[in-house]
Amino acid sequence: MRLLVLALFLFQGLHLQAQDSITTVIPSSVDSSLRILNLNPYITVHVDSTLNYKLEVNRPGGKYFWYLRNSPVGLRINKDDGTLSFKAEKSFFLSGKLKYDLPYGIVLGVQNLENPAERIDTSLTLVFYNTEIIPSRVKPSVSSTLYVDEGDVVNFKVQCETGSFPIEHITFFTNAPMKGFGLVKQCDDDFSWSPPYEFVKETDSGKVKIVTLSFIGTTRFMVKDTASVRIIVRDALNYPLAVQEYQLQVKYVNSYILQLKYTFLQLDKKVKKVKTTRTTFDITSSATALTGSIMVSSSDASTQKTGKILPSVGVSLVPIKEAVAPQKVYDQNQASLVRTSIKRLEYMLRDNALLADRDPEIVRKTNRLREELKQIQIQLIDIPVELVSDMTEEELNQYFNSPKVNKKYRTSRK
Repeated sequence: MRLLVLALFLFQGLHLQAQDSITTVIPSSVDSSLRILNLNPYITVHVDSTLNYKLEVNRPGGKYFWYLRNSPVGLRINKDDGTLSFKAEKSFFLSGKLKYDLPYGIVLGVQNLENPAERIDTSLTLVFYNTEIIPSRVKPSVSSTLYVDEGDVVNFKVQCETGSFPIEHITFFTNAPMKGFGLVKQCDDDFSWSPPYEFVKETDSGKVKIVTLSFIGTTRFMVKDTASVRIIVRDALNYPLAVQEYQLQVKYVNSYILQLKYTFLQLDKKVKKVKTTRTTFDITSSATALTGSIMVSSSDASTQKTGKILPSVGVSLVPIKEAVAPQKVYDQNQASLVRTSIKRLEYMLRDNALLADRDPEIVRKTNRLREELKQIQIQLIDIPVELVSDMTEEELNQYFNSPKVNKKYRTSRK
C-alpha cells in the first residue's frame, strides 16, 4: 500500500514538471505595427520658453528617420532620435511670423530606413500662449489740447487701442456744466459739442475758459484707462445776433432816409411855389414898364398919359411881390441841409456794408451807422420831419434823383 501511494506521488510530480516545461517553451505575442509610444496630440508652449520633447517608437532605435511637414517657424525635429525642439522667441510674434492662440496643425512621421513599407504618419497641434496682459487704451482722434471759439463746433472720434481685453464701456466726465453734447458710450463713438455764446464770462481770466473732458474706458474685468482732452474756449462775437443788430440799424437808417426825402419834397415844393409867384410878379412888372414906354411914344395924348403911369405901376408891384411872396431863403437852406443829410446817410450805408456774414468789422460798422444817424437827427432837430408819406419809395427816389432837382441844388463853383 505504501508503495502504491509513493508511486502515485511520483506520477503527479512528473506530470507537473511536464506542464511547467510546456509553459516555458510557448513564445510571447509580438507587436507587429509601428507605433509612437509617447505622442501628445495637443502641445501648448509659453512665449520665451523652450520645448524639448523626445518621441519614442516601439522599435529599437538607430534605423528610423523622423520628419515634419507644415511646421511653424522655429520648430525642429532630430531625424535620428525624434526629439522635438523649439524656442518660442518673442521676436517671432512681434514680427508676425507666429501668432498667439492660433492652433498650428503639424504632420509628424517616422520611416524605417530598411523597410519602406514600415512607416507612420500622424499629427499634433501646437498652440502658443502669452501670460503678459496688454492693457487697452482710450485714444481720442485729436490732440490733448484744442482751441475753439464760442459758436464753433468741436467734433472728434473716441477710438480704442485694443489689448488683451477690449474696452466694453466708456464713461464721460467734465469739469464744467455742458449742454447739447454727443454722449460717448462705446469705442468709435463721436463726441460733438458747440460752446454757446456767453459761455466765457467777464470774470474769466484772459477771456478764455478751460474745459477738461475725461473719457474712462472699462473692460469686463473693471480695468480702467482714462484719456483727457482740454478744450480752451475763447470769447467770440455772437455773429447771428450782431448781424440782426446790423440789419435792424440799416432798416432804421433807410426808414429815416425815406422820411427825409419826403420832407425834402415838401420843402422844395414850398420854395418852388414862391419862386413861381415871384417870377409872375417880375414878368408882370417888366411887361407893365415896357408897355408904358411904348405908349409914351404914341401920338394919342390919352395913350401917352397912360404910358406915363404904367412904369410907376410896374415899380409898385415890387413891394407887393415882397409882401405876397417873400423869398424862402430859410426853407431853401433847410431843403439843402436835408438833401446833404440824405446823401451823407446813403454814403454811410455804402461805406459800412458787410463784406461777409462774419465780417470782423460788423460791430464797428453798426456803431458807426448808429452814431451817424444820431448826429443827423440832432442836426435836423429843428426841421419837422414828415412821418407819413402818400408816395412810394420809388416815387420819392425818382423825384429826389431827378436831373432838375440835382441841377437846382448842385453846388456852384465860383
